[in-house]
Amino acid sequence: MRQILYVINFAEMPQTAIDVLTKPAEFFRSMPKAGGFLEPLIFAVIMGLITGIIRAILSVVGLGPAGSYGAGMAAGFGAIIFMPIAVAIGSFIGAAILFVIWKLMGSQEDYETAYRCGAYLMVLAPITTILNAIPYAGAIISLAIFTFYLVTASVYVHKIPAQKAWLVFGIISLILALGGVWAEYKARNIGHWQQMGDEYRKSAEDLRRQAEEMARRHRR
Repeated sequence: MRQILYVINFAEMPQTAIDVLTKPAEFFRSMPKAGGFLEPLIFAVIMGLITGIIRAILSVVGLGPAGSYGAGMAAGFGAIIFMPIAVAIGSFIGAAILFVIWKLMGSQEDYETAYRCGAYLMVLAPITTILNAIPYAGAIISLAIFTFYLVTASVYVHKIPAQKAWLVFGIISLILALGGVWAEYKARNIGHWQQMGDEYRKSAEDLRRQAEEMARRHRR
């Protein structure tokens, strides 16, 4: 029985990332719709690792979720370990969601094709992580960019009319953008009120100590 050894060409992955970013229409038009899950999975995990490193750097300079909401550098550096694992698991879940959406839009492609599209779109994760450090606007810009690439994949891989793709993914992105802005607003305000509470408790403690000191002096 002949044994087939599948070799992953890591040297081509940087060029693949560049092609997805700079020539998405050409990339998705020529992207193999089959060929296994391993290569796109590894590509996605590498992008997850890069994203985790970027999050750690942002946490050091006090930007991004870890820096803005008081999670600290430990949480930021934890992303270096957590992100590749999360991407490995989440890529299959995300592909299932995309597969259902594309099927409802009329795609004839199978789950593997949907997975390959989603995995290669992970090249956007490092970019959107940097953009998300911008309060409020960052999340909106990130979703707009991601929507553009999703529409491109829809048109050139799944043969869905551009108008339909823009309508469906535009509505989904709008809902996600509103939810993201609201969640960020709540998170920032929670941090603000916690800080005010800490300051209030500190002031109250100072007043209590001063009152005790005055009482001791009065007894003398």
